[in-house]
Amino acid sequence: MAVAVADLIFLIILTTIPFSISQPTEKAPPPAADSCNGIFLSYSFNQGAKLPPNLTVLARQPYRFESTLSILNNGLQELKSWKVYVGFQHDEFLVSASGAVLADGNSIPGNVGNGTVFAGFPMSNLKTAIETAGDFTQMQVQVKLLGTQFGVAPPNNPMPSNISLANDGYLCTKPILQGKSEMHVCCSPDPRVKTNITTSEEFLAPQNGDLTIMYDVTRTYDSSYWAQVTISNHNPLGRLDYWKLSWDWMRDEFIYSMKGAYPSVVDSTECIFGRQGTYYKDLDFFNVLSCKRRPTIVDLPPTKANDTTLGLIPFCCRNGTILPLHMDPSKSISAFQMQVFKMPPDLNRSQIIPPQNWQISGVLNPTYKCGQPVRVSPSEFPDSSGLLLNSTAVASWQIVCNITHVKKDIPKCCVSFSSYYNESVIPCRTCACGCSVNSARTCNATSPAMLLPAEALLVPFENRTAMAVAWAGLKHFPVPNPMPCSDNCGVSINWHLYTDYRDGWSARITLFNWGEVNFADWFAAVQMNKAAPGFQAMYSFNATTLELDGSNSTIFMQGHPGLNYLVGETDGVNPAKDPRVPGKQQSVISFTKNIQGLNMAAGDGFPTKVFFNGEECSLPKILPANNSRRNLARFIPSLLMLGFVFLFIQQ
Repeated sequence: MAVAVADLIFLIILTTIPFSISQPTEKAPPPAADSCNGIFLSYSFNQGAKLPPNLTVLARQPYRFESTLSILNNGLQELKSWKVYVGFQHDEFLVSASGAVLADGNSIPGNVGNGTVFAGFPMSNLKTAIETAGDFTQMQVQVKLLGTQFGVAPPNNPMPSNISLANDGYLCTKPILQGKSEMHVCCSPDPRVKTNITTSEEFLAPQNGDLTIMYDVTRTYDSSYWAQVTISNHNPLGRLDYWKLSWDWMRDEFIYSMKGAYPSVVDSTECIFGRQGTYYKDLDFFNVLSCKRRPTIVDLPPTKANDTTLGLIPFCCRNGTILPLHMDPSKSISAFQMQVFKMPPDLNRSQIIPPQNWQISGVLNPTYKCGQPVRVSPSEFPDSSGLLLNSTAVASWQIVCNITHVKKDIPKCCVSFSSYYNESVIPCRTCACGCSVNSARTCNATSPAMLLPAEALLVPFENRTAMAVAWAGLKHFPVPNPMPCSDNCGVSINWHLYTDYRDGWSARITLFNWGEVNFADWFAAVQMNKAAPGFQAMYSFNATTLELDGSNSTIFMQGHPGLNYLVGETDGVNPAKDPRVPGKQQSVISFTKNIQGLNMAAGDGFPTKVFFNGEECSLPKILPANNSRRNLARFIPSLLMLGFVFLFIQQ
């Protein structure tokens, strides 16, 4: 009986044990990262909440989002200077990102609604499991994202359209959406990409760009270091005038002294009332140049080039002018030095963190977008001893900037067209360089510009109204009401088709400076799609054909020595009644007809693109009409008058 009771108890215990313990089970599927032998990326939406105000338009209702972007190196090679694209698609506004910065140089917070590329900071390189024995703290980085998105209400999640590795030489599979809140993708080296970089090299090779900036640390101490910043222009049409350079300090650094450049605002207030003043109690902050988190640096004038305190730096002190390399190699570079003080916990000689989010701009120059600093091999400099040897920097970073053309960018110069066969000048387009929001009260921002007599090009826009109305009455042109707005451009260029004969043709180009800024060492360029191979000579400018993108269709021009200065607008002889006078330069350019089928009046005699100091100018939408050759006889007096007036003003 006792045995039977024991058997019954054993049976009861056996039946109460969970089945999963008494029977073998299938192994759980491995995480998605385990099946990726390259760079594994994942984006996880963590949580969100509705934000005020409460809007009736649901698509514009703001919501908070918190997400995590993870980058894991499961490959065989170290991933240097990682960059990841996240295809945000809900008009996201990013408030913070831990462990990353925006690769395009923009600061956070900022709009990222059209997608953005993140770059690693301060951990920009991800090592492999092999060289770290699987240490995830060196193999992986997790970026915590916080921001605002619009229109995606719970239970839906605001996921991006895509994530991918933005480093060159990698191919990514199609992203996989796991559930409603996670997306992942695996990226592997592209076998088709050949590189001469070996895995043993510690740093990436320098990259090419329209403009590059080197941040070279030349001397380092526990609490400070000296850095040299070198700006180099590599684009044949790139240029900067009165450049302004800015960046973000990431660790509360501040600038103590500089040579070759200066902050646009000298101010130590933020240090005195901040952490810096508390830590450096014995430092005289009266001598500190800048404590701003985002300083703006400007070049010094040439008069300071040999100043023992501020100058004596090679390639410094040119009023911020950087020319193309083919114009003058010595003026294609600008450089300065600065002493930077650090803050705890970075107080040792080897702890150097370069500033991030670099931006550079000029006056009437192209728009540049700069990437984040990338660690490269230390730069070499001629040794200060004068011996034939080089000394290397302690550490070097490269920032690559490229000229960008964004739809919202407004031109800074414009072009007018005229010809020997038409008496009317086609002026610059209405609002070619933008119009203020209040312009609709006084003028029409959408009405086409009125045709003008040739002499009207010599006076400012505000003095042309009577001439334009009189010309319209004489030629029976309509007069809009209200009148068209101005082009609002600081520089305008007139291209005049001068002659057209059997074996050749010629044009006259006139540059007008309507602003107050003088342009030293100016240049212009015109792109002629079909007629450029026939370029013969330019008589008052230096000119040559320039190869761009494999084509010799661009003609580059600059002033002769002594005539390379385009002055700003000045008062007339009698300021009380005479209009202001623009700065002007003019030359005739001749061509041969070595290409069959050229039709000057149909467009071959007019440029398809015009540049001034690297900035692409706005072109008219129409060409001068060739209605009748009889217009020529009536137009010759106007042409002669324009030439005589120009010569008279030049005297």
